[in-house]
Amino acid sequence: MLADFDDACGKIGLQLNLTKTMFIRNGWVPDTPFSLNGTTISECSSYLGPEVNMMNDLAPELGRRKRAAWGAYKSIEDVVKKTKNIRLRAHLFNTTVLPALTYASETWALRKQDENAVSVIERSIERVMLGMTRLTQVRAGIRCSTLRQQSKIRDAAVYAKSSKIRWAEHVMRLNDHRWTRAVSDWTPWNVERTTGRPPTRWSDFFTRSFEERYGALRVSNGQDALDQPGT
Repeated sequence: MLADFDDACGKIGLQLNLTKTMFIRNGWVPDTPFSLNGTTISECSSYLGPEVNMMNDLAPELGRRKRAAWGAYKSIEDVVKKTKNIRLRAHLFNTTVLPALTYASETWALRKQDENAVSVIERSIERVMLGMTRLTQVRAGIRCSTLRQQSKIRDAAVYAKSSKIRWAEHVMRLNDHRWTRAVSDWTPWNVERTTGRPPTRWSDFFTRSFEERYGALRVSNGQDALDQPGT
């Protein structure tokens, strides 16, 4: 495919810069070097920032998000330590650390363990902001909810879910036959599901949220009916 693309470029006077060309290998391609015209093409595992893999495993990407979040905190650390303004510290965190931690969270297929991993990263930075260690927190019996009341920062897991909702709303408004909408609506009918529990899908979050929301409404409406006189 790349050779055909290179030939097509040559016919219109364009030339591929093979030193800047990279490729991502899927799960069905053998782990062998890839070259074109005698030049070895570099392999990468990230696309537009986040790391991608065939198993849709968020663990490697969350490791990169952790490093990015701490790097973002280091850029505001001096100001955070010097100021006593709680709102200013929270604002700095929400506008620098939080976007770095949840970058591309619109596309995440969040599992419960991934939510916990994001929360752990956020709480570790939160404790540093408040001048506290994990050991000090445990010995003092301070709950994480109490620290959150002190720091006033936004919850990263909730922010990631809100980002997914905003992105889903944006995709649903698309009506110009973009790949973004087509891939979101696509159902591979000709593929058989493997045995065992299926992996978490991007859309499972919305299905679960709707079930929880309307399930709670049904319970509430049923309770209201039972509370009415004569029932």
